[in-house]
Amino acid sequence: MPQWVLDPRDPDPAARALLQQWLSFQAEFAWRPQAAAERLAGLDDPAALKGRWRGNTQATEVLDRLAQVGGVGIPQLSPAYPPALRELRDPPPLLWVRGTPEVLLGPCVALVGPRAPSVYGRHVARTVAASLASLGVVIVSGLARGIDAEAHEGALAVGGRTIAFQACGPDQTYPRVHRDLADRIAASGAVVSELPVGVPPLKPHFPLRNRLISGISRALVVVEARTRSGSLVTARHAADQNVPLLAVPGPIHAATSAGTNALIRDGATPLLEVADVLAAAGLEAGPPSAEAPATLGDLANRVRGALEEGPQDRGELVDTLGCAPGELASVLLELEMAGRVAIDPSDGRLRWLGSVPGAGAPRPSRGLSSESRSRRPGGDF
Repeated sequence: MPQWVLDPRDPDPAARALLQQWLSFQAEFAWRPQAAAERLAGLDDPAALKGRWRGNTQATEVLDRLAQVGGVGIPQLSPAYPPALRELRDPPPLLWVRGTPEVLLGPCVALVGPRAPSVYGRHVARTVAASLASLGVVIVSGLARGIDAEAHEGALAVGGRTIAFQACGPDQTYPRVHRDLADRIAASGAVVSELPVGVPPLKPHFPLRNRLISGISRALVVVEARTRSGSLVTARHAADQNVPLLAVPGPIHAATSAGTNALIRDGATPLLEVADVLAAAGLEAGPPSAEAPATLGDLANRVRGALEEGPQDRGELVDTLGCAPGELASVLLELEMAGRVAIDPSDGRLRWLGSVPGAGAPRPSRGLSSESRSRRPGGDF
């Protein structure tokens, strides 16, 4: 058995004993990850824990349950453990990963927001996630209703990869309504838990999960947030972890944008186009393509045709295309977030820029940029 993963389906007695050791260690230290890191200091091999920790009496039952759930355990000492999480002051001693463990090593960007977002917030989350995922970026979120689900769905819609961190044990899915979504995420990405089998999704567990969402990511995007929001907790973790923070601007009177607008006021980067996320994350896209993809809808293609003849404002476009203002606004938002349309600040008119940066170009490397990310310890919860 490769020591970098621990598989409960492995019949080898030595492999099962080693996994039992790590599960016992996780049960003891899951809520004290900083203490776990101190106990593991000086060890350099996942197998090194063997003989240092006693298995619990329910080990066989737990192993059987994990075998039914599927997935593998990745100990903190494993080379498959995400380096960004290992750098935290409080890295989980063991990650349970259902899906593809290698996806945790890819270039990640997190999108978070409320469970009851606006229509605008839903659209932004799905569009930004799809654009980033189409460029090879791994989308990270928390499987919750609302913005989290939109981010995961946006990545899946373009055949991209996404990671869902859970606030419960690996034998559960929260919310239950997202069981199908979790299965689809695991088919190409990963569903991850740091908590032991049987642990329910209690309120104190969500800040624990949030530090991992930001901690593994090259940048964190807060799509919407109220003034008291779990997304702002994740933003604080990002600040502690030295992870670049972006926020989507919103109407000043909208409660769902009060938190994001405050983040921008306090120094977060406003997300105006997908290129802002790539720049913050230290990722590069390929050169723009001269042709727009054939996947543009009918109205989007008509917008393209109109703007290629010359810039227009929104009112002129409505008259030119003979469409409803609301319908045009939805299409323009998608085109703007994809980097195909931009507003000229000099006159407020819309101009056609072309395709999504990197469309038709090779995906960027799954590795991080040559410029290493600087971090300072963080993760208070």
